[in-house]
Amino acid sequence: MESAKSVRCPLGAQFKLSSKQCPVKSEVIEYMKKVPYASAVGSIMYAMTCTRLDLGYAIVVLSRFLSNPSKEHWEGIKWILRYLKGQLNYA
Repeated sequence: MESAKSVRCPLGAQFKLSSKQCPVKSEVIEYMKKVPYASAVGSIMYAMTCTRLDLGYAIVVLSRFLSNPSKEHWEGIKWILRYLKGQLNYA
């Protein structure tokens, strides 16, 4: 994520996230168990609660999929992290 480009909004319009994207194949489910999805959601929620209210909608949408996230949901988390990277110098 260090070399990732920053983005201008917390969750891009291209993200059409739904429960239909949740994985059903065991290989994908096992892969996603290794991804720190819940930890990332928790960290972003902490930042939102303390200082970053602009993350509210994006993290609420992505927290709906904590029990069975897909690769698309993980891409949404990475998008938020790219947004935060671009906002480091703003108060």
